Amino acid sequence: MNKSKEYCYKRWLIQAPFGLMVFGAGICLALDAATGKANGNPWFWYGTFSLVTLNSGLCLFGDAILWRVRYEAKVE
Repeated sequence: MNKSKEYCYKRWLIQAPFGLMVFGAGICLALDAATGKANGNPWFWYGTFSLVTLNSGLCLFGDAILWRVRYEAKVE
């Protein structure tokens, strides 16, 4: 994969904040599911969705870090 440094930078610039937002949303959803569980409400599918969201945010942010490393390698 031979991408230009501008492409790598753009991917990082878009993906990093989006990954952090999805991760934050996953944390909020997980806390909401935990509160629902404590109150005796149905929580399993909501909690599962929250963990999928949380892990997706981590994956997006981790991939953004790789794009930043690729960009830094091309700048040198």
